[in-house]
Amino acid sequence: MNSPSIKDALLNRRMLICIFTGFASGLPLYILYSLVPAWLRTEGVGLKEIGFFALIGLPYTWKFLWSPLLDNYQVPLLKYRPGLRRSWMLCSQIALLVSIISLGLFDPKTQLWPIAYVCLLIAFLSATQDIVLDAYRRQILPDEELGLGNSIHVNAYRIAGLVPGSLSLILADSLPWQTVFIITAAFMLSGIALTLSISEPPRLKAHPGNLQTAVIEPFKEFFMRQGVRQACLILAFILLYKLGDSMATALATPFYLDMGFSKTDIGIVAKNAALWPMVIGGILGGILMLKIGINRALWLFGLVQIISILGFAVLARVGEGLWLLALVIGFEYLGVGLGTAAFVAFIARNTNPAFAATQFALFTAITAVPRTVASSATGIIIEGMGWENFFYLCTVLAIPGMLLLVKVAPWNGDRQLAADI
Repeated sequence: MNSPSIKDALLNRRMLICIFTGFASGLPLYILYSLVPAWLRTEGVGLKEIGFFALIGLPYTWKFLWSPLLDNYQVPLLKYRPGLRRSWMLCSQIALLVSIISLGLFDPKTQLWPIAYVCLLIAFLSATQDIVLDAYRRQILPDEELGLGNSIHVNAYRIAGLVPGSLSLILADSLPWQTVFIITAAFMLSGIALTLSISEPPRLKAHPGNLQTAVIEPFKEFFMRQGVRQACLILAFILLYKLGDSMATALATPFYLDMGFSKTDIGIVAKNAALWPMVIGGILGGILMLKIGINRALWLFGLVQIISILGFAVLARVGEGLWLLALVIGFEYLGVGLGTAAFVAFIARNTNPAFAATQFALFTAITAVPRTVASSATGIIIEGMGWENFFYLCTVLAIPGMLLLVKVAPWNGDRQLAADI
């Protein structure tokens, strides 16, 4: 199979759609994992409580349970607007807009549980949106564009993080939190605009005879296609590849605050220092994947990702310096952006487009386990061993996933895939 030219791959409407899917997907998650922890910390909530707030991300780990519904049944109230994928997109995005605005109505000092419930709802709606956006992207991207398309998606995903992680923090220094949440929520309108402007992809399989078939068939197809042993290795790799990185960044904003940086410092320096390394690295990574393949990208980008975690340990030891903060964050975003782009492309490659929502939801739900279950204990770990030793631990935890590459994505595996095609 001939690879598309870089120009043809970059300059098509599918890549523009990937920008919007990434932004719409990343915004609510970064609200939960960047803005809400900063809000709670500045209002006097302890690290242990903030750490346990990571459990509100459990819907991201269980989203495969309701993904068959999104793979097979259109939202009943929207049948006047045909479109399986678009109907779920629109419902989840409107509900997210309203839910994010409602956060500003609560007081963290006296209403921590109501805040947790609203955040849990946001996580559920965000996970639902991710299911349908991932499926839509998988259906419109040909296999040879999976690397670049998912790289652009990941870049836009992280750029979305600059809204709650940068703009919102800067606004919080001069505006009440209720206004901050309204402004932040307004960025969800970009996702709604995307949904209203795109066309529905064609259905790739017949409507299932019953819900049981809709649930079982995607999992059966994956294990039959890969074989039980290889399928289990792939699932283990998906679980472990981002473990160290997810834990290292789980409480990033409280870490910057504990190092003595102000919210404005974090908004201007810590977040924006990531922008250009992230964009350049992500686009470069996507282009490289067109040339070297997804497998080799996983090896090379994974090594950069591991090294970038050590930058946090250096910052924890030095404990000051805006220049060091910018350098560490810039390199971290370069490494994580590269690693995530290759990782998501690998996940997409292992899905069947006919069962895109359910299989993609299963795989990405597994990737969310470290971010939710493991990261929920980070506050306790940090208070017990300190920030620097914690980052060394995260570096060690990133190694097992790399070792599994020998089995699930061997160095020359892309060449064999091309030969088979």
